[in-house]
Amino acid sequence: MKLTDDWFTALSENEAGDMMVVCGRDNITPFIESGKFKERAEVYWRYKGETKGMPSDEEARRMEPVQEALKKAMEKDKLAILTGVYTGGDERIWVFYTRNVPAFGQMLNKALEPFELLPIEIYTEKDPDWTEYHEMYELKPENGEGDTEEDY
Repeated sequence: MKLTDDWFTALSENEAGDMMVVCGRDNITPFIESGKFKERAEVYWRYKGETKGMPSDEEARRMEPVQEALKKAMEKDKLAILTGVYTGGDERIWVFYTRNVPAFGQMLNKALEPFELLPIEIYTEKDPDWTEYHEMYELKPENGEGDTEEDY
Protein backbone atom coordinates (compact mmCIF):
# COMPACT_ATOMS: atom_id res chain seq x y z
CA MET A 1 0.00 0.00 0.00
CA LYS A 2 1.38 3.34 -1.03
CA LEU A 3 0.40 6.35 1.05
CA THR A 4 -0.12 9.41 -1.13
CA ASP A 5 -0.04 13.00 0.06
CA ASP A 6 -3.22 14.08 -1.74
CA TRP A 7 -5.47 16.45 0.21
CA PHE A 8 -8.62 18.46 -0.33
CA THR A 9 -9.86 21.52 1.52
CA ALA A 10 -13.45 22.34 2.39
CA LEU A 11 -15.32 24.76 4.62
CA SER A 12 -17.77 23.56 7.21
CA GLU A 13 -19.21 24.52 10.59
CA ASN A 14 -18.77 22.89 13.97
CA GLU A 15 -21.70 22.14 16.28
CA ALA A 16 -21.51 25.70 17.71
CA GLY A 17 -21.82 27.21 14.24
CA ASP A 18 -18.19 28.32 14.03
CA MET A 19 -16.51 28.18 10.63
CA MET A 20 -14.14 25.24 10.22
CA VAL A 21 -11.47 24.73 7.58
CA VAL A 22 -11.31 21.01 6.87
CA CYS A 23 -8.28 19.46 5.19
CA GLY A 24 -8.96 15.84 4.31
CA ARG A 25 -6.71 13.12 2.98
CA ASP A 26 -7.67 11.67 -0.35
CA ASN A 27 -6.82 8.39 -2.10
CA ILE A 28 -6.48 6.17 0.98
CA THR A 29 -9.03 3.48 0.08
CA PRO A 30 -6.45 0.63 0.33
CA PHE A 31 -5.78 1.59 3.97
CA ILE A 32 -9.48 1.69 4.78
CA GLU A 33 -10.08 -1.66 3.10
CA SER A 34 -7.07 -3.31 4.76
CA GLY A 35 -8.95 -3.51 8.07
CA LYS A 36 -5.71 -2.83 9.95
CA PHE A 37 -6.48 0.71 11.14
CA LYS A 38 -9.41 0.14 13.48
CA GLU A 39 -8.93 2.91 16.00
CA ARG A 40 -9.17 6.66 15.65
CA ALA A 41 -6.95 9.02 17.63
CA GLU A 42 -7.73 12.72 17.72
CA VAL A 43 -5.22 15.29 18.94
CA TYR A 44 -6.80 18.58 20.04
CA TRP A 45 -4.90 21.87 20.29
CA ARG A 46 -7.10 24.54 21.84
CA TYR A 47 -6.10 28.17 21.38
CA LYS A 48 -7.52 31.64 21.93
CA GLY A 49 -8.88 32.36 18.49
CA GLU A 50 -8.78 35.58 16.60
CA THR A 51 -11.13 36.35 13.72
CA LYS A 52 -14.03 33.90 13.70
CA GLY A 53 -12.21 31.38 15.93
CA MET A 54 -9.21 30.97 13.65
CA PRO A 55 -5.68 30.88 15.11
CA SER A 56 -3.42 33.91 15.01
CA ASP A 57 -0.58 33.78 12.50
CA GLU A 58 1.82 33.16 15.40
CA GLU A 59 -0.27 30.29 16.77
CA ALA A 60 -0.61 28.77 13.29
CA ARG A 61 3.19 28.93 12.90
CA ARG A 62 3.57 27.12 16.25
CA MET A 63 1.27 24.34 15.05
CA GLU A 64 2.97 23.68 11.70
CA PRO A 65 6.14 21.95 12.98
CA VAL A 66 4.08 19.96 15.49
CA GLN A 67 1.82 18.71 12.71
CA GLU A 68 4.80 17.79 10.54
CA ALA A 69 6.53 15.98 13.43
CA LEU A 70 3.40 13.97 14.24
CA LYS A 71 2.69 13.11 10.61
CA LYS A 72 6.26 12.05 9.92
CA ALA A 73 6.56 9.94 13.07
CA MET A 74 3.20 8.20 12.73
CA GLU A 75 3.42 7.52 9.00
CA LYS A 76 7.06 6.42 8.88
CA ASP A 77 6.19 2.78 9.53
CA LYS A 78 2.45 3.27 8.92
CA LEU A 79 1.60 3.05 12.62
CA ALA A 80 -1.07 5.66 11.97
CA ILE A 81 -2.28 7.81 9.09
CA LEU A 82 -3.20 11.46 9.36
CA THR A 83 -6.59 11.62 7.64
CA GLY A 84 -7.98 15.00 8.58
CA VAL A 85 -7.10 18.39 10.01
CA TYR A 86 -9.87 20.64 11.31
CA THR A 87 -9.13 24.27 12.17
CA GLY A 88 -11.63 26.71 13.64
CA GLY A 89 -13.79 27.28 16.67
CA ASP A 90 -10.66 28.00 18.76
CA GLU A 91 -9.09 24.60 18.14
CA ARG A 92 -7.17 22.49 15.67
CA ILE A 93 -7.88 18.79 15.54
CA TRP A 94 -5.60 16.25 13.90
CA VAL A 95 -7.38 12.98 13.15
CA PHE A 96 -5.35 9.80 12.78
CA TYR A 97 -6.39 6.21 12.17
CA THR A 98 -4.03 3.83 13.93
CA ARG A 99 -3.22 0.16 14.22
CA ASN A 100 -2.45 0.36 17.93
CA VAL A 101 -3.44 3.07 20.45
CA PRO A 102 -0.74 2.34 23.08
CA ALA A 103 1.99 2.44 20.40
CA PHE A 104 0.40 5.63 19.02
CA GLY A 105 0.69 7.22 22.47
CA GLN A 106 4.32 6.21 22.81
CA MET A 107 5.16 7.54 19.34
CA LEU A 108 3.28 10.76 20.04
CA ASN A 109 5.35 11.37 23.17
CA LYS A 110 8.56 10.64 21.30
CA ALA A 111 7.63 12.88 18.35
CA LEU A 112 6.78 15.77 20.67
CA GLU A 113 9.87 15.52 22.91
CA PRO A 114 11.68 18.41 21.14
CA PHE A 115 8.79 20.81 21.77
CA GLU A 116 7.91 22.78 24.87
CA LEU A 117 4.83 21.60 26.75
CA LEU A 118 1.93 21.90 24.29
CA PRO A 119 -1.75 22.64 24.98
CA ILE A 120 -2.98 19.36 23.53
CA GLU A 121 -5.45 16.66 24.53
CA ILE A 122 -5.85 13.20 23.03
CA TYR A 123 -9.06 11.28 22.44
CA THR A 124 -9.28 7.74 21.08
CA GLU A 125 -12.15 5.60 19.93
CA LYS A 126 -12.67 2.34 18.09
CA ASP A 127 -13.80 3.21 14.56
CA PRO A 128 -13.21 0.12 12.38
CA ASP A 129 -15.69 1.39 9.75
CA TRP A 130 -13.91 4.76 9.46
CA THR A 131 -17.18 6.54 10.23
CA GLU A 132 -15.54 9.89 11.04
CA TYR A 133 -13.45 9.78 7.88
CA HIS A 134 -16.45 9.01 5.66
CA GLU A 135 -18.43 11.87 7.21
CA MET A 136 -15.52 14.25 6.65
CA TYR A 137 -15.03 12.97 3.09
CA GLU A 138 -18.60 13.98 2.23
CA LEU A 139 -17.37 17.59 2.51
CA LYS A 140 -14.97 17.12 -0.41
CA PRO A 141 -15.78 19.51 -3.24
CA GLU A 142 -17.45 17.53 -6.02
CA ASN A 143 -15.59 19.25 -8.82
CA GLY A 144 -12.30 17.74 -7.65
CA GLU A 145 -10.70 21.15 -7.48
CA GLY A 146 -9.95 21.07 -3.76
CA ASP A 147 -6.72 22.52 -2.53
CA THR A 148 -3.66 20.40 -1.90
CA GLU A 149 -1.76 20.03 1.37
CA GLU A 150 0.64 22.79 0.34
CA ASP A 151 -2.26 25.23 0.27
CA TYR A 152 -3.00 25.15 4.00
